[in-house]
This record gives sequence, C-alpha cells and structure tokens, in this order.
Amino acid sequence: MQVKLLSASLACAALLLAGCGDMNVKKYIPFTGDSPERSRVPTNATEYQCAGGKRLYVRTLDGGEAVWLILQERELRLERIGSSTRYSKGNTVLSLNGNEAGFADGTATPPYTGCKTGGGEPAAGK
Repeated sequence: MQVKLLSASLACAALLLAGCGDMNVKKYIPFTGDSPERSRVPTNATEYQCAGGKRLYVRTLDGGEAVWLILQERELRLERIGSSTRYSKGNTVLSLNGNEAGFADGTATPPYTGCKTGGGEPAAGK
C-alpha cells in the first residue's frame, strides 16, 4: 500500500514539474543583477544637485505651504515663511529661487551649496 502511494506521489510530482519546463527562476531571486536599476529620486520630489556631489530633494506639501526636505542623513518638514519661497524649522532654512536652492542649518559653513535642478522650475512653490 505504501509503495503504491509513494509511486502515485512521485508520478504527480513529475507531471507538475513537467509543466514548469521553461520557468525563469532568476526573476524571483533578488539581487541577481538582472533587474533594472530603480530611480533613487523620491516620489514627487525635485532633485537638486549641489557642490561636492551632494544631492537634496524637495517635496511640496499642503499646496506649497510646507516642503519635505530630504537629505542623505535626515528628512524634515519645513514650513513656509510668509508668502516667500523660504521654508524653515528652527535654525534650518531652505530658500528656493527658480532652479536654485539655498540651504543653511545654523552651522558656520552651509553643508549644501550651489544646489540646482537639472531643468526649469522646481515642483516646490507651485
């Protein structure tokens, strides 16, 4: 009885596996290098390229009343100062001017300088 059950199980397994003849297993294994590289730009954010190879990203919130500043080492929400294109929280200030951004965090030397977008108007402030 056990031999018949084992034979039937093996026959079923063989039939099931035969249907998988041209299955591409590589697409189910992560880190194989065959997948396209995903964008590193956060969704709905404007990328600014700065001096020294640094980048910062700005995502507009609440119809331009605030922005989400995304840096390599941290992320923070900055509120608009009046009706200007300057945003702040504490001693951190982000100024947007066309395709340029200025960022200061209260230190003597600004950590991000010469920040520009690759194209026209950034998303922030629209």
